[in-house]
Amino acid sequence: QVQLVESGGGLVQPGGSLRLSCAASGIIFRLYDMAWYHQAPGKQRELVATITSGGTTNYVGSVKGRFTISRDNAKNTVYLQMNSLKPEDTAVYYCNANGIIGGSRYWGQGTQVTVSS
Repeated sequence: QVQLVESGGGLVQPGGSLRLSCAASGIIFRLYDMAWYHQAPGKQRELVATITSGGTTNYVGSVKGRFTISRDNAKNTVYLQMNSLKPEDTAVYYCNANGIIGGSRYWGQGTQVTVSS
């Protein structure tokens, strides 16, 4: 059974930092491109950052220079370091896994990030 379990969300003041983690099980992690999405209330789910199986990263423009995606294949875990957080970063953050062979796609259950003073 495939599981993606996010953790690390919470309430933080503007300008603060959070580190999200997504632990994967039931998949060969190194054969998956990983991504973080977020979904704000009343809005569609949007891509935030991606990291390929080979470690190449990409970011949406609004988070470039503030967020860093990374992965540890030995721990089957992908991370999202979020710095200089803004109220508009408030959303549920979801972990996503896309298989590079066969294209299987999986989602985590999400973790809430709230940026507010």
